[in-house]
Amino acid sequence: MRDLLLAGKHRYGEFQSSPEAIPTNILADRLKRLEAAGLVKKEFYQDKPPRAEYFITPKGADLAGVLQSLAQWGQKHIPGVVTPEHFCQPEIRE
Repeated sequence: MRDLLLAGKHRYGEFQSSPEAIPTNILADRLKRLEAAGLVKKEFYQDKPPRAEYFITPKGADLAGVLQSLAQWGQKHIPGVVTPEHFCQPEIRE
């Protein structure tokens, strides 16, 4: 959610390039769960091989304030873990 809301990432490879280096099986599972929960929508932009982009839904966009608050809390109480640029962008990217 953070990468979609604040970093403007939409493609699987972009999510994989995040600093956490999340394993592909876990990333795929999380994206499926977010889609099932109605927080993101998956749109295919290529058929062969199938390639998709993920976009935040209005329901998912409602989490922006929560994520910004968590990032601010982390910056205050755990310096160096959360960088300011993760929560300083005021707009929600789609």
